[in-house]
Amino acid sequence: MANKDRNKRSARKARAQKRAEREAAQAASAASSNPQKAEGAHKQQAAAAAKAPEKQNKPAKASNKKPGLGKRISNYFAAVRTEMKRVVWPSRDELRNYSVAVIVSLLVFGIALWLVDTGIVALLVGYTSLGA
Repeated sequence: MANKDRNKRSARKARAQKRAEREAAQAASAASSNPQKAEGAHKQQAAAAAKAPEKQNKPAKASNKKPGLGKRISNYFAAVRTEMKRVVWPSRDELRNYSVAVIVSLLVFGIALWLVDTGIVALLVGYTSLGA
């Protein structure tokens, strides 16, 4: 779960950075077209730039040790629960069809294997004349 939170945080930072770049580009284009508007845009950009480092410079939790056994077990079962929610379970008819297909394929391959085995045994008996 921590990795998921970390990914969300980095995505938010990337979006904020893109937004700041876009605003800077808009301010630059406004500066070239109208110098009076550029001054107001520059002030807004400076205010946004002043706020951005405050958010990014917050110290993160520096916890390098692994969580305890109980926490790891609970994380494991939480992950299992979320994966089981994503499973698409077959309907009763689909389950019946799949079961019949498996049983039929087992019978077909079982008979084919029995025939090959019987043929090999017959060849070996004929070649070595052990059965006579």
